[in-house]
Amino acid sequence: MQNALSEHKKTGEQLVNILLKNEWVSQKDILEFYEKKLKISYANLSNYLIEHKIVKTIPENIARKYHVIAILKVKNTLSVAMLDPIDSFVIDSLRMNTGAAIKPLVSTKKEITEAIDKYYNLVDSPTEETSGTNSLKSYKNILHGVKDLDLKSLESVELNEKGGAQVIKLVNMIMEKAVDFGASDIHIEPDEGVLRTRFRIDGMLEEVMSLPKTLEASVVSRIKVISNLDIAEKRVPQDGRVKIKSVNKELDFRVSTFPTVHGEKVVLRILDKQSVLFTLDDLGFSKDIQSQFSEVIEKPNGIILVTGPTGSGKSTTLYAALDRINSINKNIVTIEDPVEYQLPLVNQSQVNPKAGFNFANGLRSILRQDPDIVMVGEIRDYETAEIAIRAALTGHLVFSTVHTNDSAGAVTRLIDMGVEPFLVASSIICMMAQRLVRKICPHCKTSVNIKKQVLDKIFSLAKVEPADNQKIYVGKGCEACKFTGYKGRISINEILIPDEDIRELIVVKSPTSRIKRASRDRGMFTLREDGLRKVLAGVTTVEEVLRVTQMDEE
Repeated sequence: MQNALSEHKKTGEQLVNILLKNEWVSQKDILEFYEKKLKISYANLSNYLIEHKIVKTIPENIARKYHVIAILKVKNTLSVAMLDPIDSFVIDSLRMNTGAAIKPLVSTKKEITEAIDKYYNLVDSPTEETSGTNSLKSYKNILHGVKDLDLKSLESVELNEKGGAQVIKLVNMIMEKAVDFGASDIHIEPDEGVLRTRFRIDGMLEEVMSLPKTLEASVVSRIKVISNLDIAEKRVPQDGRVKIKSVNKELDFRVSTFPTVHGEKVVLRILDKQSVLFTLDDLGFSKDIQSQFSEVIEKPNGIILVTGPTGSGKSTTLYAALDRINSINKNIVTIEDPVEYQLPLVNQSQVNPKAGFNFANGLRSILRQDPDIVMVGEIRDYETAEIAIRAALTGHLVFSTVHTNDSAGAVTRLIDMGVEPFLVASSIICMMAQRLVRKICPHCKTSVNIKKQVLDKIFSLAKVEPADNQKIYVGKGCEACKFTGYKGRISINEILIPDEDIRELIVVKSPTSRIKRASRDRGMFTLREDGLRKVLAGVTTVEEVLRVTQMDEE
């Protein structure tokens, strides 16, 4: 160590680099020291695709000089993989160069050097206007490690409309990578000079790849071909589906194209029909809400509505409810758009607008099938609402969804469609609003200090009695969560089960705010209150709850 310090003083070279160069310590020893003694997370760079704009926040000469590379930026905090994550001089230099707060992570010299070579080559590679050649040569590194792609032959592929075998492999790789990442959607977006690929993971869009603009026609055409869409039609949106076989399962992709000023944007929604369905116990309901919901779905008749925006987990909740009450003694029939998961013993049907088979006439036909329980994917219009209410009033249990911000808003939505208030009041037995929040990563979960007045405010807003030694948690970021601090999602809910007083308010067409206030007086937790309860339980963060909920009116 004395020799290393002496050389460090003479040359200014990083101490860790001197120790490694002279083999006075091993890379393994250094990683163990930082992780176990100093609690600094290890970033395995070989597993990640880093956004180019993040890499560019640190100039290449500084990255090479100090053996560092930027891998993630959240708000004004830049996560940086470093050979020596406790070198205060380097951290200060990075802070001055980037203008961001620096979160140091440790990685190996080999991984950092390879990442610098890989990503700075991509950042500095010529565009289609200046390169003079239509090849993927300078983009090959971003696809490194994808077993389905022949990189050598991909280098020489001509990027024209025909594409060829290598474009087929490229599209397959993107789809398989999305499944590996646990993404729900793939966004392929043309922009000025680039074709960008983003994955929606845990509800958030993440850029994973940027390709030459010259690839656009070939990639989009390939997706259109496998989705049975018209490759010549680029002026109007198109919708299709494609099915692929992964290693051990079959996956459906719902495909949507959309013309933009830079070309056709494509979004693929991943529908894993063979995935293990969530049960009500898996959805993360608060105990009191789960108890109320479990009780109401056992009732013989009435309408149960789950409300929320697209992507809030409404369909998953309905599937979990059907799974709970499913039995050989019940006839359960659904009409959906589309059928996302297949349930045993459930007769599932899918709308077909081109054939005139929509929710309304589908529901009308279902009622001739002697059903006990009916599930309608969404109530969108008066006709569907009227048939659903008639079904509930004639002895059927009906599940459906509507797009409203809160549970009480479902009443106003149905009345606005033209349904008589007395019919709404007499048929609805439950309205539950839902949102999804990201869960704190269990691998890097850590408690944080919080001011007492802030903690007291959280207790107050959550309608929870203050507790001694209450801790608030966050995820500090690690390899398991791609340094986001979050892994997976959980629901927050607002359940309204109308009693006679609430039904009376519905009949006289009381405003949503009054219905909600009366429900809160009877003990209903709002979405924000339920979310803050989960913050206190160490499941999610305050930032996540504020992101997906509105302030409650007092």
